[in-house]
Amino acid sequence: MPRRTATMLASLLMLIALLCAGALMPVPYAEMSPGPSYNTLGTHQGECVLQISGQKGCEGTGGHLNMTTVRVTGSEYKMNLVEAVYGWLAHDDVVVPHSTLYPDDKTPDEVSQENAEEFTQSQESAKVAALRALGKKVTSHVIVAVVQRDKPAQGRLHAGDVIKAVDGTAVRGPEDVAKLITKHKPGEKVSFSLVPAKEAAAAERKNQEPTRQKTVTVTTAKAEDGRAIVGIQAGVDYTFPLKIDIKLADVGGPSAGLMFALGIVDRLSPGDLTGGKFIAGTGTIDEKGLVGPIGGIQMKTIGARKEGARYFLTPQENCKAAAADVPDGLTLVKVHTLDGALKALKQIRAGDTAALPKCAKG
Repeated sequence: MPRRTATMLASLLMLIALLCAGALMPVPYAEMSPGPSYNTLGTHQGECVLQISGQKGCEGTGGHLNMTTVRVTGSEYKMNLVEAVYGWLAHDDVVVPHSTLYPDDKTPDEVSQENAEEFTQSQESAKVAALRALGKKVTSHVIVAVVQRDKPAQGRLHAGDVIKAVDGTAVRGPEDVAKLITKHKPGEKVSFSLVPAKEAAAAERKNQEPTRQKTVTVTTAKAEDGRAIVGIQAGVDYTFPLKIDIKLADVGGPSAGLMFALGIVDRLSPGDLTGGKFIAGTGTIDEKGLVGPIGGIQMKTIGARKEGARYFLTPQENCKAAAADVPDGLTLVKVHTLDGALKALKQIRAGDTAALPKCAKG
């Protein structure tokens, strides 16, 4: 073989090798794709998703109120350039910067813990919103949610303690606790009137209000910004008129709140909310029934339609993005509150779909 031809062939092979190596090099991206959906009115792994005291079984009329999910690549997964390009071109997948799913300032365990906490909070908010929508009494309590290590409150206050007052001033929300503490200067004493966690839990099991309170005094310390602190985070706990357990593992984040709330209302109401229809949806929910936006809306609509959904309850703030690419056969129903979602379900049951508030493009 002539030397020139051999040189050109070797160069070509080297170029091909470099291109192959480059294509297989890890890139800082992750992938989102449609995940499974779960019927809040049905079962998962042999258990009712919603387990409500006094009710046996969970098989209803055959209708669906499905919460939807997004599947994401793991934190340790190293996507290569070929996979990234394929994801960019695929209709059902979305490629995003790795830091979007796994921020650089958080470990994978911290991200997982945060998702789990948001999921738990979404369940509590769903219970509160649903029960209040049904006219049932739900009592709220301001509690010590977290006690920080090596801070003045450690050993003095405990997670689960119910805070009734700070310096004699009654508290109605977690923000009141912070405001009253920061009125002090570092080194001053702050007084907490509280019900110890064990006594509060015992009273809740008996569906009673705790009666005994005690006073605990803590000396404040100085935070980095100069504020007075004791080293706690206040939160809210609730006493429910009946026990509701949500059994759904390996799901995280707050976006199932709306569908959990609707499932609870359905299970505690005569008849059914769906009219036998397959309805899916998503959205956060707060204690007042306000529905908030979520991420991955297009992945969720695709996944819901693949599983058979005909209607998709869509948070108002996600409507524009969802309407940009609607799966065939799926109607996007715009919702902003739990009450609005219940009204939309009533219209679907009645067959009055022309009057539904629908997501529009633009």
